[in-house]
Amino acid sequence: MKTYKDYLLESMNYLAKDKRVIFLGQSVSFSGNAIYNTLTNVPKSKKIELPVFEETQMGLSIGLALEGYVPVTAYPRFDFLVLAINQLVNHLDKFEYLAGFMPKVIIRTSIGSKNPLDGGPQHTNDHSKAFKNLLDNVKVVNLKNKLKILDTYKKALNDEFSYLIIEDGDEYNK
Repeated sequence: MKTYKDYLLESMNYLAKDKRVIFLGQSVSFSGNAIYNTLTNVPKSKKIELPVFEETQMGLSIGLALEGYVPVTAYPRFDFLVLAINQLVNHLDKFEYLAGFMPKVIIRTSIGSKNPLDGGPQHTNDHSKAFKNLLDNVKVVNLKNKLKILDTYKKALNDEFSYLIIEDGDEYNK
């Protein structure tokens, strides 16, 4: 039986086959979080490792999208994505109103795991409702059902909108 992680691996492999897709973020090239383990089959040439500068990361992702790439920008914890709210809410989400089109960015994040070790209140929050209220043009999807993972990432790649995809950190190692 396929696990949550198996579906994420399959989804990232699917995305990596598209010549426009590039992966960026913390621990996309070097081990450090669970998202890294879902990118092991993605070619190194499609990965950009970034330091901890969340707002700049979102700005880079928007810039790459404007240049024709489809960035898959990884934020290891949902709590860290909060630091990119300005770029996400005031720029990416409003681009449609400002320019008449929507750059394509796929944002990956995870609700931090509480098992076997609770990462604490700065690493384990689910901000889904808040982001759904803040975003008009970026689609927000919470991936609780592993059977919907591949279809969600396929839709995110092929749809006209940008996506914020929220993964379940407690499921990564089951």
